[in-house]
Amino acid sequence: MLTNEQIDTIHRLHFVEKWTVRQIARHLHIGRRTVAKYLIKPEQTPPHPSRGSKLDRFKPTIEDWLERDSSITAAVILQRLCELGFTGGYTIVKDHLQQVRTEKKARRAFVRMEPAAGERFEIDWAHFGSLIYNGAPRKLYAFALVECHSRKLYLEFTHSQTFETFVRCHVHAFDAMGGVARELWYDNLATVVAEHEANLVRFNPRFLAFAREYNFVPRACHVAAAWEKGKIERAIGYIRQNFWPLRQFTDLPDVNSQAHHWLETVANRRRHRETSEIPDERFRPECLKPLPTIPLDYRDSVEAVVHKDLRLSFDGNRYCVPARFVGHRLTVKADSSSVTIYDQHQEIVRYPRCWGVDRPSAPSVSKKSYSRRWRPPSGRPPNTVSSRYSALHPKTTCASWPTPTGRWLDKSANC
Repeated sequence: MLTNEQIDTIHRLHFVEKWTVRQIARHLHIGRRTVAKYLIKPEQTPPHPSRGSKLDRFKPTIEDWLERDSSITAAVILQRLCELGFTGGYTIVKDHLQQVRTEKKARRAFVRMEPAAGERFEIDWAHFGSLIYNGAPRKLYAFALVECHSRKLYLEFTHSQTFETFVRCHVHAFDAMGGVARELWYDNLATVVAEHEANLVRFNPRFLAFAREYNFVPRACHVAAAWEKGKIERAIGYIRQNFWPLRQFTDLPDVNSQAHHWLETVANRRRHRETSEIPDERFRPECLKPLPTIPLDYRDSVEAVVHKDLRLSFDGNRYCVPARFVGHRLTVKADSSSVTIYDQHQEIVRYPRCWGVDRPSAPSVSKKSYSRRWRPPSGRPPNTVSSRYSALHPKTTCASWPTPTGRWLDKSANC
């Protein structure tokens, strides 16, 4: 049915402008029969009366049941209605129940909070798919922190969400910001919150120790209440929309390099829609608390046994150590860039962090094969691990192992 404005246009074009029915239909994108009908009878046809529903006479009863129990399901209501003589089906009851609950559902109202400078950081994780290393995928996570007064953002990507990684990301963010805020807000992360019931929060003891070290107050949002830290939620959405699309990455350092460049040139240099200021210009680092003079060591730390092939395993890879440590249990400490191996408190060797997964170990060789294949013409076996490994496996040498960034502390070791 056409509106009054369309009917007036048809009459004006036909009787005043002398347009034909075909021209009017083409101009208004309607059928010629419709134009002819409204030229003969311009008044609108009254709408057809709405047909009643089988559920109409039962609606007061349904409202009464919903007042007694608002969680009642459509299936239960249908069972009770059939006892009262209802002959309809499940769909009509379900649609009516959904409409009633939508109308009665109260919209929540929120008051926007604007903290003072240096008052509040908000922190959260986000998952960004995975990176492929030699055919093996590694999950990729983003650690994001925002200073709530200026909206200055910090972003770091990792392959882990362990407590040590989480804390290291904090330390890097504090260094980038030049200090720490008075309060840090989180959702119910397992690394932060051990138990949360109503308004009672029991924080992770290790995280509380970290908070005391850096002199900030941790705060946990209520369960399923993401709006309590809406600034970081919006920041993560901005990262997904602005940083992530149309980018290619080779490894974790490449991701973080591009993220750092994006923060310096785009994220913290744009004019923020809410504050109408540039985050870097609005940011006031002098309002933050100072950082500890000597930070603690928050690297990943595990113990590993050195096997007979002079290697120990860590995070899916194998690392070589001097021969005198065969059979010893050494300490391995790692961050996102390096792996360092210690004998108690003494550093033995340091390797760049390898995120790929190493291939299986070479097949073992018997002592008889060892003496027959390794003995050189002079009758004396080789004295270096490289020559021994090459004799057994000509296609693979010790050069394929991770190259240490430091020198052996034991210079007499044959490795």
